Amino acid sequence: MAEENHTVLSEFFLLGFSDIRALQGPLFWVVLLVYLVTLLGNSLIIILTQTSPTLHSPMYYFLRHLSMVEILYTTTITPRTLADLTFPYPRAISFQGCVAQMYVFIVLGISECCLLTAMAYDRYAAICRPLHYSNLMSQQACMAMVAASWLMGIITATTHSSLIFTLPFPSHPVIPHFLCDILPVLRLANARKHRSEISVMTATVVFIMVPFSLIVASYACILGSILKIASTQSRQKVFSTCSSHLLVVSLFFGTATITYIQPQAGNSVIRDRILSLFYTVVTPMLNPIIYTLRNKEVTGALQHMMKRQVLS
Repeated sequence: MAEENHTVLSEFFLLGFSDIRALQGPLFWVVLLVYLVTLLGNSLIIILTQTSPTLHSPMYYFLRHLSMVEILYTTTITPRTLADLTFPYPRAISFQGCVAQMYVFIVLGISECCLLTAMAYDRYAAICRPLHYSNLMSQQACMAMVAASWLMGIITATTHSSLIFTLPFPSHPVIPHFLCDILPVLRLANARKHRSEISVMTATVVFIMVPFSLIVASYACILGSILKIASTQSRQKVFSTCSSHLLVVSLFFGTATITYIQPQAGNSVIRDRILSLFYTVVTPMLNPIIYTLRNKEVTGALQHMMKRQVLS
């Protein structure tokens, strides 16, 4: 019966927030506002880093690609979520649609993880190995890092999707979530869940904890270099170039770790949805705000662009 259900399965049902109907109306307007701010903020970062001569360094090259990922990342989830928030019952998503949503979601999530690691390496090269910086962070090297980030995302998404969607599912699968995320879909499978969950955990350790460890190692070296600087003012200047990235890393890896490192079925379904809403909708909005408010070069480029618009 399980195999038969699996072969004829044509759709899933996303619970979304239909079990908390009083929350759906206010949440719709909050998510819509956050989404619009996300599109505006990240588009602004892309324009600034593309047009401003002062923002053509490798760090801002990575930031531009990070903003592109953020726009695609939240657009993969948010429009569907907004539509579901206007409907009082779980809504169907086709089998192919669920596969596509998860696939793109994983590609973009892993790519962002790798881009954040590349940005940490850029800061390490700039602060700890300044004499070799131009060679370590050449245009070719930066392009290779971005390409590797996308490649790692594609490999991970292909592996996970092939593993999860070949499992048998019940005939009326209701996903207690607002998106086709890895763990909620995996828990619906009728068989071999334990083996699949172990595989997902292994991939999580590789693609979350290993990049995070590399980032920590990079900043450990940076901290060592900062402590060797005699001038307090120079220390603050060096640290200010890293603080925005550190804050973004904390937001991304913090929510990802809480969500995926403890995948036991006993975890709170509501908590999982709230965390997912935070890192799929809210975090992409916060990143450009963090880089704009805490980075003098970005704020300077923004002010210069606004002055040009006023004068023109």
